[in-house]
Amino acid sequence: MLRKFLLQASIRRNFTASSSSFVFLRQCSSSSSSSSQIPNGHFVEHLENSAESPPSATISIDRTALYNPPEHSHEPSAESELVKNLKNIIKFRGGPITVAEYMEEVLTNPKAGYYINRDVFGADGDFITSPEVSQMFGEMIGVWAMCLWEQMGKPNKVNLVELGPGRGTLLADLLRGASKFKNFTDSLHIHMIECSPALQKLQYENLKCTTEDGADENEKRINSTIAESPVSWHAMLEQVPTGLPTIIIAHEFFDALPLHQFQKASRGWCEKMVDITENSSFRFVLSPQPTPATLYLMKRFKWAETEEIARLSHIEVCPKAIDLTQEISKRIAIDGGGALIIDYGVNGIVSNSLQAIRKHKFVDILDNPGSADLSAYVDFAAIRHSAEEVPGASVHGPMTQSQFLGSLGINFRVEALLDNCTEEQAESLRTGYWRLVGEGEAPFWEGPDDQTPIGMGTRYLAMAIVNQKQCVPAPFQ
Repeated sequence: MLRKFLLQASIRRNFTASSSSFVFLRQCSSSSSSSSQIPNGHFVEHLENSAESPPSATISIDRTALYNPPEHSHEPSAESELVKNLKNIIKFRGGPITVAEYMEEVLTNPKAGYYINRDVFGADGDFITSPEVSQMFGEMIGVWAMCLWEQMGKPNKVNLVELGPGRGTLLADLLRGASKFKNFTDSLHIHMIECSPALQKLQYENLKCTTEDGADENEKRINSTIAESPVSWHAMLEQVPTGLPTIIIAHEFFDALPLHQFQKASRGWCEKMVDITENSSFRFVLSPQPTPATLYLMKRFKWAETEEIARLSHIEVCPKAIDLTQEISKRIAIDGGGALIIDYGVNGIVSNSLQAIRKHKFVDILDNPGSADLSAYVDFAAIRHSAEEVPGASVHGPMTQSQFLGSLGINFRVEALLDNCTEEQAESLRTGYWRLVGEGEAPFWEGPDDQTPIGMGTRYLAMAIVNQKQCVPAPFQ
């Protein structure tokens, strides 16, 4: 009966793309992407010095038309090292910092950043990602990577790169699932792009790595014993050696890249900034002058329809996503290979989606910086346009995660796993399957309401970038 239900649910839901609002797994609570739009907006005005705000040594702050966020929820407490550092940066500059600078400091500050010195994933962390839900997710990514490898002509050496690998769960499941295909696993050199020492340690353990002395006495060689593949860690993609075909996986990576927020005011589009109030708490203000990120705003507007822009009162632009996409595309165009990007987002302009999540609940973005994850919807249209600007690269998608996993055979995989499992394991499989490919609340759930599995199959999107000389990658044909 369980197998029959899962297959029926797959046929009914796997290939639908709905825009209805529901909680997707990383949020694990009621979703409220606060997109703010106005029906009769006007095209962007050029930001110029106005009579009421002449250039001066001190930045004057315009708070007109500023969106007021909810009051902070935290109780007064001793300031953390990160909070002190943020306030010192603002005071040293003599004015506010961008939302992107705030995000970067909160998430990746070398001493106190959110991702740096802790494990933030799973039920005991602040959110759960797809690889933590079910082994089937990593296995399906492995199917995609092997299909791409075959389309590339089965090269003997390939760089397999994951951006922001979390605990390493995705790659561990990928390697286990592919371990019987020795020609594929023997070709791999794994590269982990990770800046957190705490997460690097977890990745080392989950990939079951061993360390051996290299040819040079100062050189250490690390191998994953799951598939006997060499493993290296890097702080950024530029450090991964070039010259080999490359397969890049970016799962829930783009959503945490620092972004800039703009808001329409009486004089045009102004960048939203983070400042300090008189009583030393954080607040949002609007920049009185054009900022460097305005260049990326203009670039994003060139990729959009005039009518789309006219409806907006807020917009988010992520320069790092645009630049990283072009870096990935150039590498693939030169060396061959492909990239898979899976994240929650929309295929168009993102209005006002930045959110903070702590212990699976939404909190104020400025509330106790460094104690909550900051993430935003990914603008897949901007990623597509960025990649299309690179000669030799081709872009495919986006499609929903439900369509992506379904086309790769997750239905057959769950059926095979159900052939030999206990009732408890079957329930876990059913729940994990729904969370990966379902939409909204699971209809089969009979447990507590607050634990109802929530599907993210249509909220998450998948996109591929490949070398133009290669075939269209699975399952985007």
